[in-house]
Amino acid sequence: MAPRIRESVSKISPYKAGESKVEGVAEVIKLSSNENTGGPSPRAIEAYRAASDAMAFYPDPTNTRLRAALAERWGLEADRIITGSGSDTLLGLIAQAYAGEGDEVLFPAITFPTYEIAALTMGAVPIKAAMDGFAISVDALLDAVSERTKVLYLANPNNPTGHYLLRSEVERLRAGLPEDVLLVLDSAYAEYVADPAYTAGVDLVKASIASGANNVIMTRTFSKMYALAGLRVGWAYGPDDVIEAMGRVRSPFAVSVPAEEAALAALGDMDHFARTLAVNSEWLPKMNEKLIALGFDVTEGAGNFVFFCVPDALGSIAELDAHLRRGGVITRPIPPANALRVTIGQAHENEAFLAAVEAYVAAR
Repeated sequence: MAPRIRESVSKISPYKAGESKVEGVAEVIKLSSNENTGGPSPRAIEAYRAASDAMAFYPDPTNTRLRAALAERWGLEADRIITGSGSDTLLGLIAQAYAGEGDEVLFPAITFPTYEIAALTMGAVPIKAAMDGFAISVDALLDAVSERTKVLYLANPNNPTGHYLLRSEVERLRAGLPEDVLLVLDSAYAEYVADPAYTAGVDLVKASIASGANNVIMTRTFSKMYALAGLRVGWAYGPDDVIEAMGRVRSPFAVSVPAEEAALAALGDMDHFARTLAVNSEWLPKMNEKLIALGFDVTEGAGNFVFFCVPDALGSIAELDAHLRRGGVITRPIPPANALRVTIGQAHENEAFLAAVEAYVAAR
């Protein structure tokens, strides 16, 4: 008899990355993966190249220098920071440490697929809380909590919808949770939120530590604003016991030497950070406004992407996606929402996308 895959693992639909090629099209504009198409800081590129001399040696297993730099940048305690090969890996470590057979892992119905994969990998039951349209509902999340709930994943801003909860709503969510439920604040897009009423989660982590509950952790990434998606660098900040538990199941050499050096350099280049943010801040409202003017149902939020539905009068997401692909523009269809998610690219990429959409509407 051949080895049997675990039942929960057999239920996993493997994560589908954004496509990067279109058959028959030589040059494409890839707006399907929320990558920073402007590229990383020149300092990060230089640091990566300079690190090539260290390829023969294992990296620092805990990335001491990177954790110290993050602590200084954000006013944190370095010992409460853990690094990983992208924040998605850290999200998986949380499930490994806290969820098992028969436990429940909770998250909004339309969100980052990694949460469901992490739950099923551990034999836990993924629970999808209802949403208020495309907005996260704190009440629905709280109503879905049961005695078996161990972890609640919250992408804030949410991927793919862009909706985000204000600090007061996240605080209400935390206050309504049993203390034995770990609230995971996935803040991958936090750098793009200008609203002063928003929080990436540092204050909530600190509050949970001060109260003794120790049940909130925040994850962050270098893949978006810092354009290091290809290097896989993420980090998390949480209570001592949570960080220690994740460390038990973490690979000892999770972040390579070149990746750590590039992340350190990127973190220190505030001018590049500001330029990157300025491009996104200019184009996000422009793209939303244009799509609304063309008749699409746009969910306005925050992040480095737009999210919009195709009303019946304008066909379907399949038709629009096919039209865009024929012109070499690749976006991310979200079938459960009858929507498309489109990364904010550089000016010429955004203009090409909007021109293609305008041509599609004109031809209806």
